[in-house]
Amino acid sequence: MSAAERTVANVRQQVSAEEWATRVDLAACYRLIAHFGWDDLVFTHISARVPGTHDFLINPYGLMFDEVTASNLVRVDLAGNKTLASPYEINPAGYTIHSAVHEAREDAGCVLHLHTMAGIAVSAQQDGLLPISQQATFIMMSLSYHGYEGLALNPDEKARLQADLGPTHYMILRNHGLLTVGRSISDAFMAMFSLQRACEIQIMAQAGGRLIPISQAVLDTVPEYMRLVTRGAGTGIVWPALLRKMDRVDPGFRD
Repeated sequence: MSAAERTVANVRQQVSAEEWATRVDLAACYRLIAHFGWDDLVFTHISARVPGTHDFLINPYGLMFDEVTASNLVRVDLAGNKTLASPYEINPAGYTIHSAVHEAREDAGCVLHLHTMAGIAVSAQQDGLLPISQQATFIMMSLSYHGYEGLALNPDEKARLQADLGPTHYMILRNHGLLTVGRSISDAFMAMFSLQRACEIQIMAQAGGRLIPISQAVLDTVPEYMRLVTRGAGTGIVWPALLRKMDRVDPGFRD
């Protein structure tokens, strides 16, 4: 075993039980994104705050999402410095986006950013996401937009991204992709599931006839209906089932 392999293999002995649980959930989230075909080779990213700190975990740059494990996730601080030894580096554009959100939002337990085809297609439309599906109604309550500024490598962009995001949980990055913010990894994943599905539906619907928008009166009822349909459990009602699915089809995330 090489020194790099030993460093990764020993991670569980170096972190708290709370951090390890976060690592397992985050690795599962990466595998789920790959499972649904929403990854973009090695070029998108998901981060999760290390409990009790302002450090966050993010993917090793150069690994496919179905190679991410609880042990090989990279821990960094808000300045991008590794705070636990790792043989891997991180995507610099990923650092810019994720550090911006974690820095500005204490409630950002997880930040998920994707370059899906449907997401980019909607992000390139002047009117953005349209209220034409049940899925879109969930998103309209907390949706923001950020204009495209090129590759996210300019630290000055962070302040503008933070201002555009505000308190919202869904963001469409114009000409770029999708971003969701959640208190937990399950919250961020389920938010992305809804946003991605709404974008897919919109692109398919636009290939047909005249669209039927959902009225504002119906949109106003969504928060209460969401609480009722999840029985107050929020995304916790779905996440255990998703973990069971990953344990059946791709259990390596727990390593």
